[in-house]
Amino acid sequence: MKEQELTHKIIGAAMEVHKHLGNGFQEVVYQRALAIEMQLQNIDFVREQEMPLVYKGHDVGTRRVDFFVEDKIMVEIKAIINLEDVHLAQAMNYVEAYNLDIGLLINFGAKSLQFKRVHNKKS
Repeated sequence: MKEQELTHKIIGAAMEVHKHLGNGFQEVVYQRALAIEMQLQNIDFVREQEMPLVYKGHDVGTRRVDFFVEDKIMVEIKAIINLEDVHLAQAMNYVEAYNLDIGLLINFGAKSLQFKRVHNKKS
């Protein structure tokens, strides 16, 4: 599946979760619900995969990505009132650090689902 089609499908799954749960829950609730919805829609993913961060060939730590979908799209979720630039910067850093072409930042905390596609400027 092409990345654009896959991001569209992931966003649709997130919309389904938000439609049923609304806003106001903790992030982990949305993460669990989105995992269920993606399974129902046959979207292959790994949840909270720990990935190494490397600086100039040296290990500088790890980061757990909320979802790593079909080995090509990182999905970071939030449950806050409004997305801010810092959240977008975080998502952009992840796609660059993991050498992915695209990622999604999804916020379940607003009255309407918010999402941003983030692209790797280095690729």
